[in-house]
Amino acid sequence: MTEMTAMTQMSVSERAARRIAKILESEPAGSMLRISVEGGGCSGFQYKFDFDTARQPDDVAIERDGATVLVDEVSLQYMGGAELDYVEDLIGSAFKIHNPNAVAACGCGTSFSV
Repeated sequence: MTEMTAMTQMSVSERAARRIAKILESEPAGSMLRISVEGGGCSGFQYKFDFDTARQPDDVAIERDGATVLVDEVSLQYMGGAELDYVEDLIGSAFKIHNPNAVAACGCGTSFSV
């Protein structure tokens, strides 16, 4: 696990950790949620969510309440200080990233610009 500084740290809410742990119950043993940032989307960058069973050397692992979230160091540059949350509202339920680095975001919440 890579050491995180306050500037690059990312957090996972209790709701998100509970939902991730529940989802991982149906995945292969040792699975973790991987979040990365890729170019694209309507605002310039987009979040990508995958499951992975292996940590890479440049991964930062965020562990909470039985859930592990992996973020590579390059993606973390765009997500430092962000919080992964899980929300349920009238239009559905989804993971949301509250990213203080994003200066604009699209309506769906998966695309952003810095």
